[in-house]
Amino acid sequence: QVQLVESGGGLVQAGGSLRLSCAASGRGFSGYNMGWFRQAPGKEREFVGAIGWSLGTYYDDSVKGRFTISRDNTKNTVDLQMNSLTPEDTAVYYCAATLRVGLPNLEYEYRYWGQGTQVTVSS
Repeated sequence: QVQLVESGGGLVQAGGSLRLSCAASGRGFSGYNMGWFRQAPGKEREFVGAIGWSLGTYYDDSVKGRFTISRDNTKNTVDLQMNSLTPEDTAVYYCAATLRVGLPNLEYEYRYWGQGTQVTVSS
């Protein structure tokens, strides 16, 4: 079992950057594929990107080229670096963990979830 806690959210102006972090506790973190999702007000939760245990990454087209996911298996952390932020990036951001093969991009494929951290981008 893995427990996940996100941090780093806040208020930023459009065009700015923010770095989110997800700290994991529990056994076997390095074997999990990790994903980031977000949920904007009144919208469904959506996939942002994922990083595998082998450090491969996969991003949704909406963030490709602006967001970067990294992980440090020695610290049990996964980071989401967000650049060139726009008001459309405003959402609660969640990290999630799965043992499913590959880099899943659907909610149901992830077993463990953090509580989320709010990101607000002002225009």
